[in-house]
Amino acid sequence: MKQTLVIAEAGVNHNGSLEMAFKLVDAAVDAGADIVKFQTFKAKNLVTADAGKAQYQIETTGNQESQLAMLTRLELSYDAHHQLLEYCASKNIEFLSTAFDSESLAFLVNDIKVKRLKIPSGELTNSPFVLAHACSGLDIILSTGMATLEEVKNALSAIAFGYISPLDMSPSLANFELVFQSDEGQKVLSDKVTILHCTTEYPAPFDEINLNAMDTLKQSFGLPVGYSDHSQGIAIPIAAVAKEAVIIEKHFTLDCSLPGPDHRASIEPLQLKMMVQSIRQVEKALGNGVKKPTISEAKNITIARKSIVAQRDIKQGEPFNVSNLTIKRPGTGMSPDLFWQLISGQVASKSYLVGDLIDE
Repeated sequence: MKQTLVIAEAGVNHNGSLEMAFKLVDAAVDAGADIVKFQTFKAKNLVTADAGKAQYQIETTGNQESQLAMLTRLELSYDAHHQLLEYCASKNIEFLSTAFDSESLAFLVNDIKVKRLKIPSGELTNSPFVLAHACSGLDIILSTGMATLEEVKNALSAIAFGYISPLDMSPSLANFELVFQSDEGQKVLSDKVTILHCTTEYPAPFDEINLNAMDTLKQSFGLPVGYSDHSQGIAIPIAAVAKEAVIIEKHFTLDCSLPGPDHRASIEPLQLKMMVQSIRQVEKALGNGVKKPTISEAKNITIARKSIVAQRDIKQGEPFNVSNLTIKRPGTGMSPDLFWQLISGQVASKSYLVGDLIDE
């Protein structure tokens, strides 16, 4: 089984501090994550001046400032991105960031030269932006929080079109659909796209997580499926791995009590480490699906199983019956499966003392 890709989502939990961002990288490395992910945006390109906050943001940061003001405080400069990239390289962990506007996307692709791109749930219906991601040619992770199957299909259609970039077609929903339905479109999606199931609430209620939707996504689109988690604790992402999630993304912070919009719905470094360790254990436990005794089980077969045993002394030529036979450990003699064969008229070929294993 291919190892699950674990993305430690630092997001904006650095609170605008490069020093704190470095510490988040250290925590992700110590936890054993494969990727540490941040968020790249210019607040002025992302929201209008009068855009309101989400309810969870109001609960965690108050309602005195606008969403624009809050996000402006959480921006990381382009120079900070380059320093983070170098720091991640020195720590042997992949740097990734989610772009939330076109300028930021171009920066990540052309300047930072990220290995892959992540399209967040909130941008899934932003077809021009989705298309721009695909036009980069990079592999894409598509998060699907808040989305219907039809909306996921529309996003995948735009992605397929962007990858292929047919010269005889202009961008349109109709042409996206044509490319999506083509063999070439399906092939490029299969090669380059992973879908993440997600519930976009912070924290996500357990009864709204619906991990079985991972199966629906897999059956509907035939693409690798992972899970982006916003639930409290680590049980749900571990369960998602048991459902064969190929990617797990989980928000983490240095301290859940820090001020900021996402800390409360994140896990702390020790939990992140426990999550990664548990994921690796589950991966091993899933196995290959073949039902047969394992290497470690083999030595226990004769100890745990039973054999047919003489319940009392049995003379040679005496018929076997329910009163002179019993079944006990160890399992080194005749299998209890042969019990009915013995009592159906078979006689003892030799004498047995009480407790002897029957050997016929």
